[in-house]
Amino acid sequence: MDINSPTEKDLNIIEKQINRKPHKVIDIPKRCSYGYPIVIKSYPVKDNEPFPTLYWLTCPHLIKAVGKLESLGKIKKWEEELKNNEELLNSYLNAHKEEQEERLKILDNSTEEWIKNALKKVGIGGIRNFETIKCLHLHLASYLGGTPNPIGERVWREIEKEAECPNCICCLL
Repeated sequence: MDINSPTEKDLNIIEKQINRKPHKVIDIPKRCSYGYPIVIKSYPVKDNEPFPTLYWLTCPHLIKAVGKLESLGKIKKWEEELKNNEELLNSYLNAHKEEQEERLKILDNSTEEWIKNALKKVGIGGIRNFETIKCLHLHLASYLGGTPNPIGERVWREIEKEAECPNCICCLL
């Protein structure tokens, strides 16, 4: 088993981090220096319905830090920039496309065609209008999960100096 494969201990920690059972964790693409999950990758079908959020931010410390950015109005600011910066918009659209393709690659052969078609119509985190941001948590998860997501990268640059919690919150879970 490699370091990215979720263990039973990981799944228990994730459940405590997000206060619910996680949905079909297939990978842990990012861990903190303490070894705890920061981002999980989930299977894109749940209860025979599309489940488009591929990457989830689970770290309580980062969730709080990203929430602060949202409260400072970063979503609105960066959405305005998307409208006025063609290079940023194109990079952002490519991130949506890459995540759509990644979701489709991991589906199994038994996945119904209507689910595949539904997943092709939405971007990162189920976003329908690809020129909007929705929430910064999912963009950071996307970026840390490996998608070249320019909004997630901006979030990371804003918080990376304080990205590691000083007291290992997850050690106490």
